[in-house]
Amino acid sequence: MEKHDIVVVGGGPAGMMAGLLFARAGLRVTVLEKHGDFLRDFRGDTVHPSTLDLFDELGLLDALLAEPHDKVTEIGAVIGGRSYRIADFTHLPGRGRFVAMMPQWHFLDFVARVARRLAGFDLRMEREAVALIEEGGRVAGVRTSMGEELRARLVILADGRTSALRDAAGLPRLDLGVPIDVFWFRVPKARGAANETAGYIAQGQIVVGIDRGDYFQCARVIRKGSAAEVQARGLATFREEVARAAPVLAPGIGAVGGWDEVKLLSVSLDRLTRWHRPGLLAIGDAAHAMSPVGGVGINLAIQDAVAAANILAARMMRGGDPDPLLAKVQARRMFPVRVVQAIQRAAHRNVLEKALAGEIARAPLALRVLNKAALLRRIPARVLGLGVRREHIRSPAAIKSVP
Repeated sequence: MEKHDIVVVGGGPAGMMAGLLFARAGLRVTVLEKHGDFLRDFRGDTVHPSTLDLFDELGLLDALLAEPHDKVTEIGAVIGGRSYRIADFTHLPGRGRFVAMMPQWHFLDFVARVARRLAGFDLRMEREAVALIEEGGRVAGVRTSMGEELRARLVILADGRTSALRDAAGLPRLDLGVPIDVFWFRVPKARGAANETAGYIAQGQIVVGIDRGDYFQCARVIRKGSAAEVQARGLATFREEVARAAPVLAPGIGAVGGWDEVKLLSVSLDRLTRWHRPGLLAIGDAAHAMSPVGGVGINLAIQDAVAAANILAARMMRGGDPDPLLAKVQARRMFPVRVVQAIQRAAHRNVLEKALAGEIARAPLALRVLNKAALLRRIPARVLGLGVRREHIRSPAAIKSVP
């Protein structure tokens, strides 16, 4: 049996950021990650300006941007073969005036390297938490698949949208429903001077190409539950449809040689109506699964971690019980989650469903206006880049800055 201040279940963006911030405050934090490394493809790779600004506040932005990444300063769409400019990040406040397209394993490796320099931080890979320890009506720790018992003053669940411990804790979940799934795949390309990230809508198809330098990370949006139908039409048809919708992918689409190179993401959109119980707090995807629309998921998760540290770390450093403040974390973060999910649901109904039904032949009026009015493109950039009720680093630091 081991005793800790905090055990974080899950080494994704929310879990690693929580581990870093609570250890920075001087607490003893152990993060449990069930995999042996962070090297998993087709995860959220969009590090938005809100997250870049947080790392700037920690004095870590320059070091973070030394990791491999590409910069996206504008977001656009191609509808019916015509290009439209939607959002311009270059006028945002602070230094984060772009979206950093950074493979998530590089981002998480960076956070792990920084956090490991803190005396109270412990990251244990290949450690899956399989059960909660409960005593006296509160969660008192976790048991791992290796038989370890880790006792803690607080357990933070950051283990994603399929969290088994969240379900075991009995936290109630509201399923908002979602009409789409996504096929993820790579298409090689020649590296160019400009980043060509864009979304394409044409002939009842939706394809997103994220420019990663020498390849596009691609998403083909399909109707919910239609993956088997798409696969039954054959890989050649799949490639032809993608190339027709997004001609920029045509030169490299032949490199997709088999269905094992096309990964299905079953999209979900939900949120817990209660994120906590005594001794336990859920954050990130474990508290609210987001649609890939806008690429905001990891950035909302990181904001959750910052809010949790802001609200809980000082009290825990003084030896206080975190339980009375857990509801404040949910209250702080529920509003932005509701707003973003409402925007995503509107996009599902008014854009994605209509596009997949072949009902969008030209850009909506709002998009045409944004394309013509450069000043207005700062509005979606602010919403996408900085989010709603964004967080700043307010948690204490046991040292003046993270080394």
